[in-house]
Amino acid sequence: MEHQSALSLVSTCQEITSTLNHLRNGEKTIYWEGLAGSSIALFAAATADTIGGKHLFILEDKEAAAYFLNDLQGCAGKNQNALFFPASMKNPYQIEDTDNANVVYRAEVLERMNSEKTLMIVSYPEALFEKVPSQKKLVNHTMKIEVSKEYTLDFLNELLLEYGFDRVDFVYAPGQFAIRGGILDVFSFSADHPFRVEFFWR
Repeated sequence: MEHQSALSLVSTCQEITSTLNHLRNGEKTIYWEGLAGSSIALFAAATADTIGGKHLFILEDKEAAAYFLNDLQGCAGKNQNALFFPASMKNPYQIEDTDNANVVYRAEVLERMNSEKTLMIVSYPEALFEKVPSQKKLVNHTMKIEVSKEYTLDFLNELLLEYGFDRVDFVYAPGQFAIRGGILDVFSFSADHPFRVEFFWR
């Protein structure tokens, strides 16, 4: 049986119908019994797919969340609208020891939360306890470089260092930048690939 067929089949079962009725009546706590393994993700995906909107699934730890996400993505079929929201720190509460790849994942989830109407997000307490910058702070700490405007490389160097970027010889990971002559390479935390900016001297 295909994943989408399984999802459609579960969506029409009595348990899901009952769950939806309880949710529509404003009940906030619902318990499912008798589910094991991937069936938990299948029922969760069916419920989210039927209701629509954004859904947050909180598992007990990172490993459990990763397994649940894998099951959820399998159940979601072609939609693939299930995302992982990890902690950015490699070790709890050690801000200086961050995983740049996880910073990118977090930025992607936050961006898609603003732009998409339906989304399933999987996370765990450690990741949710970590603070997220407010929209106002994010706007205030966003630098836009415009064509035909004048910038000094010294200013951009200081600004990127202040924003937590690392200066390297060649960029290969998010959170890095390089300056060679009149060329600035910068790998944003919210992009899949680095950007190159060429400056012309006057």
